This record gives sequence, C-alpha cells and structure tokens, in this order.
Amino acid sequence: MTTRDDVRDFLVSRRARITPAMVGLPSGGSRRVAGLRRGEVAILAGVSVEYYTKLERGDLRGVSDEVLEAIAAALRFTEAEHRHLFDLARTANAGAKARKRATTRTGIRPSLLHLLTSITDAAAVLGDRTSGIVAANSLARALYDPLYRTMGDHVTYARYIFFDPSSQQFYPDWEDIADASVASLRTVAGRNPFDREISDLVGELSTRSEAFRVRWARHDVRLHIEGVKRIQHPAVGLLELEYNTLVLPGDEDLTLTVYTAAPGSDSADRLRLLATWWATENVQNASTTTAEP
Repeated sequence: MTTRDDVRDFLVSRRARITPAMVGLPSGGSRRVAGLRRGEVAILAGVSVEYYTKLERGDLRGVSDEVLEAIAAALRFTEAEHRHLFDLARTANAGAKARKRATTRTGIRPSLLHLLTSITDAAAVLGDRTSGIVAANSLARALYDPLYRTMGDHVTYARYIFFDPSSQQFYPDWEDIADASVASLRTVAGRNPFDREISDLVGELSTRSEAFRVRWARHDVRLHIEGVKRIQHPAVGLLELEYNTLVLPGDEDLTLTVYTAAPGSDSADRLRLLATWWATENVQNASTTTAEP
C-alpha cells in the first residue's frame, strides 16, 4: 500500500503547514509555495537540499534514524506524524521479504472475552485493525445498537460513518468523527502497508465516498488513544463519553476501547438508563422468540 507517492504527499503536506515565522526564519518576501521551501527544511534538518529533495520525492531507502528525527523536528511533527514517518521508512527499507500475508484471526482468546464481559459499568469494545467491532460487552452492544441494526454482526465504524447517512445524526460532531476515522486508518495503513484487508477497505471507501477521498488525500495521521465522543442515541438521547483505547500485547491486531461517563453527569445517568433499556429489549426479544410457533 505504501508507495513513493505516499511518502512524497505526506512530506509535502506537512511542509505546507509550517510557515517561516513558526520556525524563526524570515519570510523572504513573495513565496511561490505554501509553507516552507525545501531548502529551508534542509537547513533546519541539517542535510543538503539535494538529499532532502531525494527524500521528499519518496525515496527513503537507507535513511538513518538521525535524519528522520531531524526532519520530524524541523516540520514539528506530532507523535502520530513522527511514528508514521518511521513506519514509511521501515517499509521503504523492508524489501520484498516483508510483503507477507497478514495473519487471519481464528478466534478470540476466552480470557479476553471474560475480561470484556466483566466490565459492567462502562461500554467496552474489542476493535480490529480495519476499524471493525470484533466483540462488545452488553453496554457497548446497546450503545452501538443503531450500527448493528443497519450492518448486522459485521460492524465497521468507517463504513458506517461514510456509507450510512444516519451516522450524521448518531454522531453530532460528524465532521470531527470522520476526520479522526480517516486519520486513524491512515496511521494503521502506514503501520501495515501490505495488509490486503486494509488496502481493500481503503479502496472501497475511496470508490464510494467523496468525503472519504477528500480526507484521505490530506495524509493526516492520528493515534487513537483517548478523547471525548458525543453520541446521539435514539433510545436515551445525548451521551458525552470519555474513551481510552488500550493496546493488547498478546493480540497485536486488536485494541480494547472503554467508554465511560463523568461521575454525576447527565451522561452517567443516561448510560445507566441505556443499560436498563437494553435489558428490557433483550427480555422483549426473548419473549417474542418464545411466543413464535
């Protein structure tokens, strides 16, 4: 998935954001480029203009960690951008042997499922590298019930966000959610450049959604670690939830995301109401199933 074009577009887009004033350089009058010139980045990174030009054209073969660090500092990279640059360089230097097929998951460890279901006062989700929900505890199943109703058992956040118009009601901050979704997927793609599932998903989203294509072209990256997400749930109203995403060393392709509400908040009350609603829904569904001939 990672190509010289990816490297070039990423570095060019990051260079365009930085003005001379931001790094203590004179503006130099009329400028034909947005942000810094290549020569200015080269000076800040302590490399020749020719060498930086080679890197920005997409050739990261043989580049040292020291040079990558210098470029990241010159362009004021965030932690996510810093990691993404190193991911791109690792891919450029990996060669054909690295193009191995991603491991297919055959199941979830029972102890991991036990951990998930033991979380009762918060919504907890096991997610995969393609932004899919692999498993959810009871409260998370209730929280994402609108997604399950439209997508069945195979819920993928990205597909819901960009293919289902109802996502714009479910997520009041849809623009921010869409930005974060694409930036997170771009980060994962840089980390897994030869993963067929990811490349297929990106291709599907790019083909079917202009909103996705525009965001993908920005080359923004993001670490999905923590934050606040607002959800307009049809059963209980507006929920403002804090989330934390944990990596699982024993399951490298999975993450555990836990959503909680601030104690004493309206959202905490609504989260409890959501649990009650879901329990009632399950009882009613069970009764209907039993009553069928």
